[in-house]
Amino acid sequence: MYLAVVVDLHSRRIIGWALSKRMAVNLTMRAMQMAIDLRQLNGGLVFHSDRGSQYTSKRYQALL
Repeated sequence: MYLAVVVDLHSRRIIGWALSKRMAVNLTMRAMQMAIDLRQLNGGLVFHSDRGSQYTSKRYQALL
């Protein structure tokens, strides 16, 4: 199983997560969408990742 997590570094809380049998773009996108929905983000933020192919895909970049 693969776990994708989005952590708010200011509060140190997990604000998005997703679990899947495959490491794919959909996994990371579900975690980020959960974070966006929870926090109602409105820009001006910085996102850090390990720069894996899931995070550098065009679909993920469009979500950001």
